[in-house]
Amino acid sequence: MAEQIDAFDVNTPSIARAYDAVLGGKDNYQADRAVADHLRATLPQIGELAWLNRAVLGRGVRYLAEEAGIRQFLDLGAGLPTMENTHQVAQSVDPAARVVYVDIDPIVLAHGRALLATNDNTRVVTADLRDSSTVLELAEVREMIDFSEPVAIMLVGMLHHLHDDEDPAGIVKAYLDAVPSGSYVFITHFCDSGDEARELEKTFLTFLGTGRFRTTDELSEFFAGLEMVEPGLVYLPRWRPDRIVRDKLTLPERLMVGAIARKP
Repeated sequence: MAEQIDAFDVNTPSIARAYDAVLGGKDNYQADRAVADHLRATLPQIGELAWLNRAVLGRGVRYLAEEAGIRQFLDLGAGLPTMENTHQVAQSVDPAARVVYVDIDPIVLAHGRALLATNDNTRVVTADLRDSSTVLELAEVREMIDFSEPVAIMLVGMLHHLHDDEDPAGIVKAYLDAVPSGSYVFITHFCDSGDEARELEKTFLTFLGTGRFRTTDELSEFFAGLEMVEPGLVYLPRWRPDRIVRDKLTLPERLMVGAIARKP
């Protein structure tokens, strides 16, 4: 959980690189592609699930920037750059919006620095989001984020990679305790929606070592004491959709839920 995490083992899959492989990216290694292959064997539409999560990230950040007026974003477990990254969406609303990406995988830092070389309002840091006290005191975080003003804490597609004994609800609370009233938390998470979800969970846990599918009751604990933004905790396609959503969702559309909530 140190600030500097300089080395990584290409023979051990990482969350960021395995997702990159699922999305058809090139910033991954054989170990990561093997995980993606196992996930596809369990759920051939796993790529659709990953893209649904990326799409709701764009809608969520746009809501936070346009409607909630947020100008500071702490994106925890950000992963590798894909479509509609947080800074691109937020800064399309206000070029002065400030974004800090945090990820444990050093390859995210390498690609992030190249992507953001000319962006003065965005930083990428290598750190373990579970160590909230260290993350919140990082120089790059303190340089970009004014903790006297509202902040969006983003845990998009991340908390399901924390085991129960790592106290994900406590980690959410630690970050929210550090930000003022009027701040928001944005969470998406695998959902225990039936037998297919449990089979996919087994695959994640076996081949990646993480990937908990929690019930909506369990996930509601992450938002305790907060004001939920409409429509609340729902399947991703139903969170403020920008297109028509079918009444009967497909299996991938039922495997993740998401919500945004405000700190009163």
